[in-house]
Amino acid sequence: MALTLYSLLQAALLIVNAVAVLHEERFLRHVGWGSDQGIGGFGEEPGIKAQLTNLIRSVRTVMRVPLIAVNSVTIVLLLLFG
Repeated sequence: MALTLYSLLQAALLIVNAVAVLHEERFLRHVGWGSDQGIGGFGEEPGIKAQLTNLIRSVRTVMRVPLIAVNSVTIVLLLLFG
């Protein structure tokens, strides 16, 4: 398997899919990354943990519909071209 642009895009798609299916109550809260964790005070910059939690929540919210389309196109391309 050669390292091509298509394989890099496919790997990125798999990572975004993995982030999109993380369930907050089953997995994230179990490892201490729930929505109520890492709440800072006013004027404080959020830590890395809070920023990653917000990124995961944003990916799940914004990328839900586009992921369906991109996954469908990827499946069709794999069926057509192997």
